[in-house]
Amino acid sequence: MTLRVLIADDEQLARNELRFQLERFDGIDVVDQAANGPEAVTLAETLVPDLVLLDIQMPGLTGFEVARQLLERKVSSHVVFVTAFDQYAIEAFEVNAIDYLLKPVESARLSQTIQRVQRLVASGSPTDGAITENALEQMVRYVAERKNHRRRLALKMNESFLLVQTEDIVYASLVDEVITVVTTAVTGTSNCRTLDELHSHLDPAVFWRVHRSHLVNINKVKEIVPWVSRNYMLRMQDEKGAEIPVSRAQTKRLREHLSL
Repeated sequence: MTLRVLIADDEQLARNELRFQLERFDGIDVVDQAANGPEAVTLAETLVPDLVLLDIQMPGLTGFEVARQLLERKVSSHVVFVTAFDQYAIEAFEVNAIDYLLKPVESARLSQTIQRVQRLVASGSPTDGAITENALEQMVRYVAERKNHRRRLALKMNESFLLVQTEDIVYASLVDEVITVVTTAVTGTSNCRTLDELHSHLDPAVFWRVHRSHLVNINKVKEIVPWVSRNYMLRMQDEKGAEIPVSRAQTKRLREHLSL
């Protein structure tokens, strides 16, 4: 049996990595990729894949909104969330997701998920069936094991690596597939392949993905500067006072957090 899979993630590198991992399994056909929420809904409704691998934070519609629309439109695809964030696991099952994978995705864990979906498809199990108590317990245990955030991060500087405290990180930016990390004292590059992967090693309550290319330490914001279309620019506390744009999707969260 061939399992038809749709990948939905707004980061090209993340989609490529997931596709690479999937191609190592037998009987997998990645039928297409979506770069945003509305595209994911359209492709899922058109192609009706066996499995939709959904990121949570995407432009246009979040992964949860995509999953709800698929339910409303009675699209018979199983949904699995693939995300850097551990705090939404229980909510994922409220939209009938059958699993929840944390980035960076471990090959063994992905294999378990693929095998489970294959069994469901082979048995003709409905996509809107309730998750079993055992499966939910396994998911909670898995998320708890992955939840411990790193206190130190290795940054490459010239030919060596320097360990920095994560609370000293001011921001990280992705440019030309290279992630530059700026701290209060030094600047280096990360070996992480995507910002989502880097974010998975940090505390999501402190480090915000304010833009698809930028991750900031919300405690290291020096000044908030009004920008175009009621958006904002964040002036950071590094030596150069870097200015980081805030995407439209994150502007509302910033206003609520800071009572703007």
